[in-house]
Amino acid sequence: MAKDYRVNQRIKVPEVRLVDEEGNQLGVKAVKDAITLAEERGLDLVEVAPSAKPPVCRIMDYGRFRYEINRKERNARKVQKSKSNTEIREVRLKTRISANDRASKSNQVKRLLSEGAKVKVSVMFRGREITHPEVGMEVLKLVAKDLGEEALVEKPPAFEGRFLTMVLVPNRQKPNQTSQSTASLVTN
Repeated sequence: MAKDYRVNQRIKVPEVRLVDEEGNQLGVKAVKDAITLAEERGLDLVEVAPSAKPPVCRIMDYGRFRYEINRKERNARKVQKSKSNTEIREVRLKTRISANDRASKSNQVKRLLSEGAKVKVSVMFRGREITHPEVGMEVLKLVAKDLGEEALVEKPPAFEGRFLTMVLVPNRQKPNQTSQSTASLVTN
């Protein structure tokens, strides 16, 4: 919510530094003179910097000023909400996954990416499988190869406990303009 500004008769200091509607400084004036000047122009006197010595007041249309502030706050909230709305979906694989199952999981990742979600692809190691991390890396490379240019690697493969994970984001660029696509993961 916008902070409350003192307007017209609510300004209780004896004199103020006055700024007109175009931003020109009119100097230090008595509050009564400033209010009279604002009323002659059909506008309001708004205290914009109460902590200054003397306080700074501006001649403006207060209703429009409040509307602009509220609109900016609404837009800021909307942008913030859209930024935080990105959800991370997870697709789990095992080290001994068949080619058909891997293709099915790759299609699921493609569908999630097309919906605009980030996708965390995890390879789960069970028992002594953890002693062979290269097998899990190979599974992630094959998934990346299946995706082609449809995804970008946001976070390369790394261990999180008994999971080898990588995070993919939708590729919003044209295929020939990619910066770090999944193809770079396949070549490594």
